[in-house]
Amino acid sequence: MVKRLGERCFLADDGLWSRLYGRPYLLLVLSPLFWAGNAVASRLAVGEVSPMALTTFRWSGVLLLLALFAMKPIMADWPVMKGRLPYMLAMGALGFTFFNAFFYIAAHFTSAVNIGIIQGALPGLVFVFAYLIAGTRAGSGQLAGMATTLVGVGVIAVKGDLSTLASLDFNAGDLMMLGACVVYALYTVLLPRRPKIAGLSFFAGLSVAAFLTSLPFLAAEIAMGQYVAPTPFGWAVVAYCAVFPSVVSQVFFVRGVELVGPGRAGVFINLIPVFGSLLAVLVLGESFRPYHALALALVLGGIFWAEWSKRGEVA
Repeated sequence: MVKRLGERCFLADDGLWSRLYGRPYLLLVLSPLFWAGNAVASRLAVGEVSPMALTTFRWSGVLLLLALFAMKPIMADWPVMKGRLPYMLAMGALGFTFFNAFFYIAAHFTSAVNIGIIQGALPGLVFVFAYLIAGTRAGSGQLAGMATTLVGVGVIAVKGDLSTLASLDFNAGDLMMLGACVVYALYTVLLPRRPKIAGLSFFAGLSVAAFLTSLPFLAAEIAMGQYVAPTPFGWAVVAYCAVFPSVVSQVFFVRGVELVGPGRAGVFINLIPVFGSLLAVLVLGESFRPYHALALALVLGGIFWAEWSKRGEVA
């Protein structure tokens, strides 16, 4: 059982959890696997629970878990958090509410394979916003890698058929997913401005903000007659989204970073589009076409190109 969740998350001294918690590479593989599972969950949720209901109930579940296991560090950091409430509210809305709303709505119009691969555009979009907002300059290799990943996303958008450009016949779900990536990239670039508090306390503050800012969207969904109350299977999807991509992945990734360092751990995030594609094929039975393979190769190749160039410049 979890004794405490925080910057250093400790598990029971014996048993399966403690053995798992001492294996950084297993933890760093499981984290992107659970995050990729969110794409599959978003597709499974179609017809079982509406997008904004899934978003609101997901963060309700996260808050319940935090209330059970993490109240002590949160209360210790509350005086600092209280002075940064507007920032916390905005960041929770951007990174959690808006991102997940776009994400779950996109699942109604596009495949989980597409969703997983398009997420690979995130590093490139982070470069763009880092330059526009913070003036952070990227090296030529990083820019080339970023451009390559965006070309891969473009291949998905046109389904490998350039004639789509002439007719402007784009999949609305792909565009929504790209919008989700834009929102999360903006959130990522603004993260360094976070208050100096424990990571778990910061996550808790954003979770509260995500829950609160999702309520107006849920009300709008109900008013428009688009609300779908969770079925029993819908509640299972909500539970998965609340536990695994929201909390367990975060805890595992933090522990992995603690054991091997951020540089080596960060590379494992690139597994999200890979796992997303595999899970979509294995769990949902979606087709994996040649243009998916080309897009995946471009996205991953661009990410590794950018990472390799960055390391070379640092060296």
